Formats: sequence, C-alpha cells, structure tokens
Amino acid sequence: MSTRPKLTISDDDKRDKVRAHYGVIALGGGCGSAPSSAASTCCGATGGSSCCVESGPSSEFGYTKEELRSLPEGADLGLGCGNPTAILSLRKGQTVLDLGSGAGIDCFLAAKRVGLKGSVIGVDMTPEMLAKARENARKAGLKNVEFRLGEIEHLPVADASVDVVISNCVINLAPDKGTVYREAYRALRPGGVLVVSDMIATRPISPAERADPLLWTSCLSGAIEASEVTSLLERAGFVKIRVEPRVPQRPSRSRKDRTTPAVVPADVRARKPGA
Repeated sequence: MSTRPKLTISDDDKRDKVRAHYGVIALGGGCGSAPSSAASTCCGATGGSSCCVESGPSSEFGYTKEELRSLPEGADLGLGCGNPTAILSLRKGQTVLDLGSGAGIDCFLAAKRVGLKGSVIGVDMTPEMLAKARENARKAGLKNVEFRLGEIEHLPVADASVDVVISNCVINLAPDKGTVYREAYRALRPGGVLVVSDMIATRPISPAERADPLLWTSCLSGAIEASEVTSLLERAGFVKIRVEPRVPQRPSRSRKDRTTPAVVPADVRARKPGA
C-alpha cells in the first residue's frame, strides 16, 4: 500500500474540516482554549495565538481598547487578522453584511455605528459559532443584528440588499474564492463597498500544502497572492480595487520558511459600480 501523502482534498472536505475546527474553538471559548489537541491553538502546529498570524490579542489587529471593552463577553475569540470596521466609514442607516461572522465581534462594532435605523447581517457556516453569536447579541441587547447559517459561497441574502460587505480572516478559508467575490458583488447595492481583512500569500503555495487540512484551517495554505485577489475581484465586476499588505513582503531565506506557506495580513477594498 502506498504511503505517499494525498495531494488533493475536495472542496467539501475543506469546508468540513473548517467547520469542525472552528466549531471546537467556539465551544472552547477562543484561540488557545479549545478542548482538543488538534485545535489547541487556532493555528494548530504553527503555534500562533491568532487564527491567522503569530501575534497577540485583537488589540494588535487594530481594535481599540474602547471597542474591545464595548463587546459582550465571548464575542472576541482572537480569530481575526485585522479590523475591517477601522478602515471603513460606516454611516447611520446602512446595511452591513459580514462574511464568516464567527462570534460576532465585527457585527457588534458595525451595529453601533449604523444605529437602530441600520442593520447588520452575519453569515457563518458553523452552527456552534452561530449559536454563540446569537447568544452574544442577546446579552448585548442588540436589536439591529441578525445571524444566518450559510456558506459564503452561497450567501443567504437577496440581490442588491446591502451597502457594505466586510470579512475578517475568512475568505482565505473558502475553497472557491471567485464565487465568494461574485456573491459579495451580487449582494451589494450599486455603489456599495467591500472591505476585507485577510491573509495573502507571498509565494506560490504547492498542491501538497493546499491539501494539508491543518495548514488550510490555520489560515495558511488557503491564501492566494495579491495579484490573484485583484484578478478575481475584477472578474466579479468590482472597481477601485486595493490590496494592501500590512507587513513588508520580503523573500524568505530560512529552510523553515521555505517549507511553510508564507502569508501576511492585508486589507482589501473594492467598490461595485453605480450610484
């Protein structure tokens, strides 16, 4: 019997692995507290304390102390790689859609800014995360936030129904990123904006790395390069596209770095043409 490593994994298998991984995290309370050795940190074998990068608490990703103190307990699981609400000018009365909303951190911050005349919709495919987010919303008494079960490649929202789409370290986990961006475009009203914090690759990622479930669920091997992000957004119909890495992209020289997917956090912005 061959012992060669499997070089492919189906898209459904990837989704199942992600769903299971983050379900454990939701039940355990966040990065580093999941009750399973396989998910003892959100980065698995990489040893990082965040889902996506080796770093510290959410304050290091652009959240202010005031923002973090305003959240209901359990909303911040330390799973992000940025703060999309910090690079976005939300207005009262807008409708915001969060792709992969987790325990609700960015939804709750957005809800305060759009006010009672606005609304926020969080979409997540992990039932345990959805339950946690709904309970957090109940504890916070927020009436303008709702959470829907669904995959971000098949958004449970109507066409042209939202003003802003945000996401935080989630799109890299989706097997079909082109469909994610097309779905975001479909959901946006003309003139609407997409603002994403995500991981991007700084070198090509091999098929073997793509097929490694631990690397994929750790926000590493699912990342794509900035040029590909731009291309997918253009194909979806977006304009005014900006992909901005938040750390310098330097060639890696160490053997370890050459055998581990090289990724960095980045801010991605784009607009749907129209009013």
